[in-house]
Amino acid sequence: MSATLDITGRTRVYGVIADPIVHVRAPMVFNPLFEEKGIDAVMVPVHAPADRLEAVLDGLRAQPNFGGLAVTVPHKLTIMELCDEVGRQGRLVGAVNAVRFDEQRRMIGDNFDGAGFVAGMRAEGHEVTGRSVLQLGAGGAGRAIAFALADAGVSRLVIHNRTRTKAEELAAAVSAAYPQVPVSVGAAEPDGCEIVINTTSAGLHDSDPLPIERDFLMPGLLVAEIIMIPERTRLLESALERGCKVQFGRHMLDKQIDLIGGFLRCFQ
Repeated sequence: MSATLDITGRTRVYGVIADPIVHVRAPMVFNPLFEEKGIDAVMVPVHAPADRLEAVLDGLRAQPNFGGLAVTVPHKLTIMELCDEVGRQGRLVGAVNAVRFDEQRRMIGDNFDGAGFVAGMRAEGHEVTGRSVLQLGAGGAGRAIAFALADAGVSRLVIHNRTRTKAEELAAAVSAAYPQVPVSVGAAEPDGCEIVINTTSAGLHDSDPLPIERDFLMPGLLVAEIIMIPERTRLLESALERGCKVQFGRHMLDKQIDLIGGFLRCFQ
C-alpha cells in the first residue's frame, strides 16, 4: 500500500482550509509528494464555514498530530488576524496562505504567493534582481508579488492597475517597506522595462482582452503569467509570436508547494 494511503496512528496530518472546499487541489499535489518522498503524512480538505472558523482552528490546535494548513479563500485575511505570529511577507501583504502549529501549538502564519513567483522565475533561469519590471494588476496576488519583487531587489517596479488609486496605494506600501527600490504607477506599456508580469485574471477566458497592447510586446522582453489554466494564455501566445521570452504560471505554483511544504515542515 502506498505511503499516503497507509495511514496509521503515527501519520502526521496536514490540511487545506477553505469555504467552499470542493475546488481545492492541494491534497492532489501534496499527497503524491508525500508518497514519492516516503513521508508518513497526509493532507486532507478542511471545510471551515466563515462563521465557524475560530471553532475549527481551536479544534485543530488541540490535535497534537495536526501539523498545519495551506490556506485559501476566503480565509487568508481572517486567519492572519488569528495567528500568534506572522512572517514579514504575510504582514506586508496582509494575508497568509500557510499556517503551522509549533510545539506550544501557537499558530505561525506567512504568505508565499510572491516568494513562489520569484522562485519560479529563478528556477527557469529568469533572474529578477537588478531588472526593471512592469507589473499589471494590484490585487491579492499582485500585492504579494510586488513586495516579493522589491524584496528580491528589482532595479525598478512600475505598477499598472485599472483602478489607479489601488495601484497608488500598493506603490506607496511597497515604497515604505523597501525605500531603496524605485516604485511608481504607470501605464500598461513597458517603457524601458525588461520584464512584464500579468497578475490580473485577464487570460482565464479566450474572450478576455489582452492586459497590454500587442504592439508593446517587443523581442527580448520577458513576459510572465501567474494564470495556470490555460497554460498558454492569449498574452503568452502573443508574446511568443512577437519574439518575447515567456514564463508560465505553473512555475509559481511548483515553487509555492516547495516553500509551503518547507514552512509546514512536512518535507523534512
